[in-house]
Amino acid sequence: MTRTIPKVYVTRFFQLVTTRQFAEAERVLERLKQKTQMNERNRGYFQALYGMLLAQRNNDDRYAFLSNLNIKDKIELHAYRREFLRQSEHRLHADYDRGFFSAWADYMRILPKLELTSIPNRSQIEKEAEGAETQLETQAEESKEVKDEKEEIIEKETMIEAEKPEREEVKEIVNAQKIEPKQRTLFDFSK
Repeated sequence: MTRTIPKVYVTRFFQLVTTRQFAEAERVLERLKQKTQMNERNRGYFQALYGMLLAQRNNDDRYAFLSNLNIKDKIELHAYRREFLRQSEHRLHADYDRGFFSAWADYMRILPKLELTSIPNRSQIEKEAEGAETQLETQAEESKEVKDEKEEIIEKETMIEAEKPEREEVKEIVNAQKIEPKQRTLFDFSK
C-alpha cells in the first residue's frame, strides 16, 4: 500500500464493500480522498477502489473478477495477490497503473483475514431468491392441499349429518316392516 493512504480507512472500505454496505463504503472512500494527497499513483488506487465498489454494487457481470472470486480459497487469493504485487512493481507500468494494482493487491491481502463466508454474487442471490420462491410455492401448495382435505372432511361430515335423519327414517321403516307382519299375524289370530 502507498505510504500516503491511511491503512485503517482502506481496510474498513474493503470490509464494507465485501459485506455489501455500500453507503458506508462510499463515505469511507470520500474520507480517504480528503485525507490523501492526489498524485497519479493515488488516483489509480482510488479508481480501483471505486471500481470494486461499483462491481460489487452492480454484481451483474458474470465476467467481472469479483463475481467469480472465491474468498474461501486462501491459496487462490494469495496467488492473485502475488500477481497484483508483481504488476504494481512492474517498471513498464505508469504510476496510475501501479496504484491500481496496489489497491487490488491490498484487497487480496485483506480478504483472507475477513471473517466472512462468501461474497454474495448475483448467481448466489438469484439461487437464494429462487429457493425462497420455491419454498413459498411448496408451502402454498401444501396449505392448499391441507385446506382441500379439510373441506373434504367437512363436506363428508356434513353429508353424514344430513344422512342421519334419513337413516333413522329408513331404520324405522325397516323396523316397522318387520313389526307389521307380526302385528298382522297377531291381529289375524285375534279374529
